[in-house]
Amino acid sequence: MEKLLKGHQKFKAIKFKKNKDLFLKLVKDGQHPGTLFIGCSDSRVIPGLITGSKPGELFTIQNVGNFVAPYKPDEDYHSTASAIEYAVSVLKVDDIIVCGHSHCGAIKSLYKDLNKNEDLIHTNKWLELGNEAKKVAQLVGGSEEEKLINTEKISAMFQLENLLTYPAVKRRVDEGSLHLHVWYYKIETGEIEYYDDTKGSFIPMEG
Repeated sequence: MEKLLKGHQKFKAIKFKKNKDLFLKLVKDGQHPGTLFIGCSDSRVIPGLITGSKPGELFTIQNVGNFVAPYKPDEDYHSTASAIEYAVSVLKVDDIIVCGHSHCGAIKSLYKDLNKNEDLIHTNKWLELGNEAKKVAQLVGGSEEEKLINTEKISAMFQLENLLTYPAVKRRVDEGSLHLHVWYYKIETGEIEYYDDTKGSFIPMEG
């Protein structure tokens, strides 16, 4: 905690002071991000850092496994769904990025039995969103490491299907005013790959 407090003091003294006009402009004009970034809650994945984005440029959702639950209106609370709706229908973002990453703990958990842990009831239910990706990766085969990497990438791709179950997302994609993207961030190298529809594979992002 002490480190966080010192970090905040440094932020106020240096970064905030340097960008004070930007922050005041964001207060006056409101936020107008161009992109919704859906990433993992993993502490090693920091959207603004890996994209070099400034405050106000990214609207972010981070959850376990960078999953998107399908559109399903009911009486339950839906944090991720609410943020998607707000980004698409209120903020009118132009792009949505679903970003998977290497060494993902959520994906590893798909291959473990967590059901015996009563403290992970909600987590176990949430992880069901990765089961289809796991099935496909197992069919592809390969080493355990390759299987995990494939699951991480395939899972990110599957989230686009779930995104398209949201009426507003589907409508805007069909209109051509909203574009969906799949990224894969490699923690060990800092590189980002993107899925190329034309090539049917993940391609390194060029500078």
